Amino acid sequence: MAQVRIAPWHEDDLDLLRELNSPDTRKHTGGPETDEQVLARHDRYVHFAGTGQGAMFTLVLPDGVRAGSVGYWGRDWHDQPVYELGWAVLPSYRGQGLATVAVRAVIDVLRARQDRRYAHAYPSVDNPASNAVCRKAGFTLLGETDFEYPPGQLMRANDWQLDLTAPPTAS
Repeated sequence: MAQVRIAPWHEDDLDLLRELNSPDTRKHTGGPETDEQVLARHDRYVHFAGTGQGAMFTLVLPDGVRAGSVGYWGRDWHDQPVYELGWAVLPSYRGQGLATVAVRAVIDVLRARQDRRYAHAYPSVDNPASNAVCRKAGFTLLGETDFEYPPGQLMRANDWQLDLTAPPTAS
């Protein structure tokens, strides 16, 4: 399995967020943002953990290189409080299982919180890599849904759910 750890998002991670803002990386999430939007997102990520509503992390390789991001945030889905997860990996590090390991690490964080039963992820139906991460991380596919992302735009997504009270699945 890939070796990667998650580390809390830090003020020094702006360059990583700018790298993740490429047309290729953002093609399933509305396309690249303006620099003003990236700066605002970075500020939210830096301060997010302090809100108690979620947290963003970087994917850190054994040599200290930051290869992507992963995070969770609270939301209501079908009148139920859940956690939503999202992630992105830089192109040169894709296909190595990093996202799956990072998502599993975030699931461990959520299980320890013990405050919501379900976690969800909503990758585009046209994003085979992120759908594979969901499957490998132990999520159950509930079906397709219309999902608003970015705000103001509907996308066709798969609704993946993971029961945080169930025992972790084997690797």
